[in-house]
Amino acid sequence: MTARPLIGISTYAESGVRWGVWQLDAALLPAGYPRLVQRAGGLAAMLPPDAPERAAATVARLDGLVVAGGPDVEPVRYGAEPDPRTGPPARARDAWELALIEAALDHGVPLLGICRGMQLLNVALGGTLVQHLDGHAEVPGVFGRHPVKPVPGTRYAAAVPEETSVPTYHHQSVDRLGTNLIPSAHAADGTVEAIELPGPPWALGVQWHPEMADDLRVMQALVSTARGQSCR
Repeated sequence: MTARPLIGISTYAESGVRWGVWQLDAALLPAGYPRLVQRAGGLAAMLPPDAPERAAATVARLDGLVVAGGPDVEPVRYGAEPDPRTGPPARARDAWELALIEAALDHGVPLLGICRGMQLLNVALGGTLVQHLDGHAEVPGVFGRHPVKPVPGTRYAAAVPEETSVPTYHHQSVDRLGTNLIPSAHAADGTVEAIELPGPPWALGVQWHPEMADDLRVMQALVSTARGQSCR
């Protein structure tokens, strides 16, 4: 039986979370993320924010990495002033996840960025973000849907070759692409909905939330690649 690769998933760090009789600081992850990894054939491991200098040692234990959705990336990370509609910074998480991305790219660990994770991948490679766009998160706390169309010949198109309706919840997007990144899917309004590195290392980012859908193909692509490299 083929071993299940170990896929690390970055998490939220939240203060004063209540459950039962407790109200404590917590490392949180919506259950859709580990469930998607498990359904796609991987083992899921939560990665709470840590010191950035420990990112390389953390990634060295993994077969694949998922950088999850979450708060807006602080604009200073891509040389911009904050728009009034940009959310408050999550500086510790930005530093940790950027270090994870750098370590994954340096060591050839397959990487999937989801929503914020895609935006951070772009920023990590020198790209910039649109700080606000309308129509991609219309109702607070409710996922919408819209179609995304793959770019032929890309890694994403190999996994999902047809136009697909996907669950979305974001108000920021990729602006200038980072070094060597290419767009691999677009929304009908032209918004870049997926980005990737065309060669090794394996790195893909999607703007939507595959953990909120039944379509496993994006995660299966990561898990399959991670499985193939797990004996490295």
